[in-house]
Amino acid sequence: MATRNTLHVEVVTAEHELYNGEAEIVDAPGADGQLGILPEHAPLLALLGPGPLQIKLHGNDSIFFVSGGFLEVSNDRVTILADTAEQAEEIDEARAQAARRQAEERLQDAQSRTERAELQAALMRALSRLKVVEIARRSGRVR
Repeated sequence: MATRNTLHVEVVTAEHELYNGEAEIVDAPGADGQLGILPEHAPLLALLGPGPLQIKLHGNDSIFFVSGGFLEVSNDRVTILADTAEQAEEIDEARAQAARRQAEERLQDAQSRTERAELQAALMRALSRLKVVEIARRSGRVR
């Protein structure tokens, strides 16, 4: 139950629920830039891009990677419907680095606009996953 100083936040994908609880601040990757959501925020429906999602409560951060999706704010409730999402601690950094390298290498040999766009999206996802690991590392959540 949200109080005057908190929001109720749900983060879900088609497969499962990743978070269901309170937050003082939600920092999400909007398609056009970062979104900062505080209690008593105006109603909002926004498209999400790939990037870090941070949910902050009493100095503790829950950090996730989301690949995209939607965010809705209404009556101190934030609902995030993510295409895919994972907790920072679940990200395999070596695998993300390998995906980054592979996308960069293949991008140089892209034969069509479609292939180039797909590889740029793959590169953005890999870079965003690595950014989530770095944020979590700085906050002491990942070594």
